[in-house]
Amino acid sequence: MGVRRHRLATDIRYIPPMRAVVQRVRNATVTVGDRTVGSIGHGLLVLVGVASGDDDDDADVLARKLAGLRVFADEEGKTNRSLLELPGAVLVVSQFTLLASTRKGRRPSFTAAASPEAAAPLVGRVVERLRESGLVVETGAFGEQMSIELVNDGPFTLVIDVTGGAVL
Repeated sequence: MGVRRHRLATDIRYIPPMRAVVQRVRNATVTVGDRTVGSIGHGLLVLVGVASGDDDDDADVLARKLAGLRVFADEEGKTNRSLLELPGAVLVVSQFTLLASTRKGRRPSFTAAASPEAAAPLVGRVVERLRESGLVVETGAFGEQMSIELVNDGPFTLVIDVTGGAVL
């Protein structure tokens, strides 16, 4: 598996990576209409954008990174603990808009985002791998119009990019 070349966003050949926006939360809930589809207390809200060309290796790497991410305080108040060491959960929500290009005009372009048929299994793989690591995982509803309520803890927000089976 070769690493895709990343170029400046002004280069027409730019290929975005799989992207996750990770927020440490006190709680988070996803609803579709009046129905709650996912809800967690203390943990991580992860918005995942899948790009065209992303694969199983990218999903596996992202899941490993998320599971071991040391963003929770230890006894000394340092961010030295991951969810693997604490009670907590992960709420994973697919969000193709993370792959938007705003290079031209005022309307974002989403052509770099994977098709729903390609993205859904990869988001599902991230969820499956997180569960296999022993974490409690809730999800949004793929392809639905969702509302997300959260109480950000910090705030503490990270962006993780993965391509070619490696974190950038």
